[in-house]
Amino acid sequence: MEKFIDYVLLFGHLNKQQIDLITSKAKELVLRKDEFYWEAGKTVKQIGFLTEGVIRVFYYNNKGDEITRYFIDENHLILSGNTIDEIYTPSEYLSAITDCKMLVFSKHDWNEITETIIGWDTIIQKITAKHHREKIERRGELVSQDATTRYLEFMEKFPTLVNRVPLSFIASYLGVTQSSLSRIRKNIR
Repeated sequence: MEKFIDYVLLFGHLNKQQIDLITSKAKELVLRKDEFYWEAGKTVKQIGFLTEGVIRVFYYNNKGDEITRYFIDENHLILSGNTIDEIYTPSEYLSAITDCKMLVFSKHDWNEITETIIGWDTIIQKITAKHHREKIERRGELVSQDATTRYLEFMEKFPTLVNRVPLSFIASYLGVTQSSLSRIRKNIR
């Protein structure tokens, strides 16, 4: 819980009563490796904050291949839909790559926090904007770069993920085959 509160405090101020309210609403969730946090087609009923581990966001293309969109690591808020009131049914899967620990809030409890804490929306908007910028920066350059450059950039931007994420997932994220990525890795050593 402390990680979440410390993270939120980077984006705004909370007093002790507000922190106590947030703490009372959070539940810890443990996801084992390969377990899903979200599944495509199933309604999302909670908000999450990843405190330990790595989650992969992926979908299946029209050929049935798994395509990795991005990775979520520690200190990331996982919201659902455009508004908290919206019933959100994702088209993507969120699956644990490693054993993960999360704090989760039911949508009802999250709404109660939002309605009770003045400025909570602003804090969450700042967090969401930061994550959105990071996601765009990570994905934007991949389109115009060759495979070797994409991998080198991946290592630079995700130094903590390189050894925690299977090569097949990194290859999917970079848009190359696993054998191509193996050759690239061999050539840059």
